[in-house]
Amino acid sequence: MGGICSRKRDQQVIEDGLHSVVSRRYFRSASTKWLRATALHSVASHHIGGSGCPSLMELCINKIREDIDKYSSFSILPRDISQQIFNELVYSHCLTDVSLETFQDCALQDISLVEYPGVHDGWMDTISSQGQSLLSVDLTGSQVTDKGLHFLKDCPNLQALTLDLCNQFSEHGLKHISGLSNLTSLSIRKSSTVTPDGMRTFSNLVSLEKLDLQGCPEIHGGFVHLKGLKKLESLNIGCCKCVTDLDIKAISGLTNLKELLMSKTGITDLGISYLRGLQKLTILDMEGCNITAACLDSISALAALTCLNLNRCGLFDDEFEKISGLKNLKRLSLGFNNITDACLIHLKGLMDLEFLNLDSCKIGDEGLANLTDLSHLKSLELSDTEVGSNGLRYISGLKKLESLDLSFTLVTDSGLKRLSGLMSLKLLNLDTRQISDAGLAKLTSLSGLIKLDLFGARISDSGTAYLRYFKNLQSLEICGGGLTDAGIQNIKDIVSLTQLNLSQNCNLTDKTLELLSGLTALRLLNVSNSQITNEGLQHLKPLKNLRTLNLESCKVTASEIKKVQSTDLPNLMSFRPE
Repeated sequence: MGGICSRKRDQQVIEDGLHSVVSRRYFRSASTKWLRATALHSVASHHIGGSGCPSLMELCINKIREDIDKYSSFSILPRDISQQIFNELVYSHCLTDVSLETFQDCALQDISLVEYPGVHDGWMDTISSQGQSLLSVDLTGSQVTDKGLHFLKDCPNLQALTLDLCNQFSEHGLKHISGLSNLTSLSIRKSSTVTPDGMRTFSNLVSLEKLDLQGCPEIHGGFVHLKGLKKLESLNIGCCKCVTDLDIKAISGLTNLKELLMSKTGITDLGISYLRGLQKLTILDMEGCNITAACLDSISALAALTCLNLNRCGLFDDEFEKISGLKNLKRLSLGFNNITDACLIHLKGLMDLEFLNLDSCKIGDEGLANLTDLSHLKSLELSDTEVGSNGLRYISGLKKLESLDLSFTLVTDSGLKRLSGLMSLKLLNLDTRQISDAGLAKLTSLSGLIKLDLFGARISDSGTAYLRYFKNLQSLEICGGGLTDAGIQNIKDIVSLTQLNLSQNCNLTDKTLELLSGLTALRLLNVSNSQITNEGLQHLKPLKNLRTLNLESCKVTASEIKKVQSTDLPNLMSFRPE
């Protein structure tokens, strides 16, 4: 973190969830699924309790955190050091009204207090004392009011401001940020306080490049105040049902726009027609909008598009030939529409396509024949389609494929042998009861897998022996099966695992936790609906990196989990039962 002072801020964050892996089971309908990354990322802990030998700096900062009450000011320290101390106090939830005052006039560059408890107007004096050095402030979920926002006028170089989930300020409070002429990124998600009149403030933010108003319910009519933001490149108005075609007409002159996210709004085909002049637009998200195939004519004029989301728009096959001209497309989401194999014919020419989502479409085996030449394809979502084992022969030659979702399809054990040549495959979802030990045996050549989802598959204790071939596995789900402690014997040596879900294997006992105690890289463990008891919790003590633990519907109590958490699991932040 020593280079925090020189860190540049010209990299845009497009959408939350863009670079994170989210389990489709819990966020199946989320509009950000279309932008989901196609590799499983590991998040390394910087905390002193993490694995590896701590540096001298980490030891010092940890000691300062423990003795924070002994210090009155850090203003004489180099900015890098005081920044690291501040970050550690926030991370460990040790920052209080009193300890915050020690950072008065420290020239910090970053203040990130995302959903930190107790943030109120009283904190803003210290925050604003960072003066011209302050570049980024995140007050998500805080209780800051108009009075608190007034302090930000003392930070003229502020470049990024986040006020998501903040509902204590008013449209008058927004006027206090109108003088922040260097602001390039502003996010005020899910705030009912942003009104059309309050949006007048945005017209003065002439340097603004990114504006995020997702989930704000009262912004209809305020888009006229965005007309002068000629540098604006990214606009997120997703989940704003109040937004209409007239709002889109008001911003049709923002020709520098590259990213427009407007899922689940009131926009129709007419609104889409106003986008024709946005020739720099590369990302367009219209998931859940009330559009028809007629809008595809307007979309086809946006030649620069690389990402297009048409999930849940109720579209049919007609007029899809018009998107065949979007030769720059890399990501295309058509999930939850009424399209059939006939639509896929028009995808044959999209040679740069890397991500394709056909989730819950009426796609069968023969439709996949149109994908054989898409040699750059890295991610393919076929969940809830009519694809069966025979269809897999058409994707067996996609050598760059890294992520494949075959959950709830007609694929059986016999078809899985066609996947054996997909040596780049890292994520595989076989969330289906038609897969058994025999199918798992056919996948043993896929040694590069890092995520394997066998939720509901009929995997037995003996079948888990095939897991030893997946030497790089980081995430494994075998849920709802018939595993016993004997089957866990074949899992206990996969030391690369960071996420393990064994829920609904009702015969697992405390012995399972004993066998898993050597998987010290685990950050998530789910053994719910099993026979585990309070006595078995002692085996969790070596799992110092554990952050999430689910033992719901087990013979354990919240009080016993808290005891182990307080003494041996420093990083555990979420657990059930609570």
